[in-house]
Amino acid sequence: MAPRSFPITLVVALALIVGAAEARAQSGPASANPPDQTPPVFDPDLQFVPAEPDFALATLPTTLRMPTGKFVFRLTHRFTRPIASGSTGEFFSDFFGLDSSAQIGFELRYGLRPGTQGTVYRTSDRTIQFLGQHELLAQTPDRPYTAQVFATIEGRNNFGLSDEISIEGADVFSGAIGGVLSHRFEGLATVYAQPVMVFNANVHPALAGDDAHAFVLGLGGRLQVGTSGTYVLAEFAPRLVGFDRGVHHFSVGVEKVHGAHVFQFNISNSLGSTLGQLARGGTSNDDWFIGFNLTRKFY
Repeated sequence: MAPRSFPITLVVALALIVGAAEARAQSGPASANPPDQTPPVFDPDLQFVPAEPDFALATLPTTLRMPTGKFVFRLTHRFTRPIASGSTGEFFSDFFGLDSSAQIGFELRYGLRPGTQGTVYRTSDRTIQFLGQHELLAQTPDRPYTAQVFATIEGRNNFGLSDEISIEGADVFSGAIGGVLSHRFEGLATVYAQPVMVFNANVHPALAGDDAHAFVLGLGGRLQVGTSGTYVLAEFAPRLVGFDRGVHHFSVGVEKVHGAHVFQFNISNSLGSTLGQLARGGTSNDDWFIGFNLTRKFY
């Protein structure tokens, strides 16, 4: 490049740079990446439902929907000392039975997609239950009910992976197929009917003369008392057809909702907390057990 042309080239280059800078300044943020203006998607399943605050009564499932991609933790606890066992003094000495051993369960529930949820649940007697539940119809002003279907598979002895407590000839696995019909009285209560077929309800070889399966009709409801988040509930699960050893499961309870927590105190005539265990019934109508449930929603 000739020496005289160098200053001219430099001036032209500087002018182009300054012009480009002024053009960018005048264009402002329009030339930058615009912020995302897409409004957040509203998920109605995230909203609290006053008439149906939890995903189960004491044990039987409800029709409360899970938000997609969220999860819930649930703890169940049943003290194994019957309330009427021993004298009144012994009952108080055992701190109302709370000094006894307990059957404990841990459940994790996850929202798979809108209207579909799944759970994995393990009890301290080494039973593991998997459940899938899906909504078919939702209650509307023109339809007075919600209809959902569910299926479970449960296995004793850590889902058959352990033989420490195996009984020769016993069937390790049970399963259930059923539905839940509910009607909400908005802000007040929900009632349920739950026809369920439980397969291999009879798992003990000593009961080989009995039917293997059982048809259970779950009935229940939950009522809000006042507006303080306090509820009373009851559930009944008679076996109408098939295996019917023991007494039909019955439970009553009272619970309190506080934020994302639901705490429930209940009394039942059985220790069962899976559908297979409910189908096997309780030992006697003279035996009633204290228990509690604790649910924590992570949303």
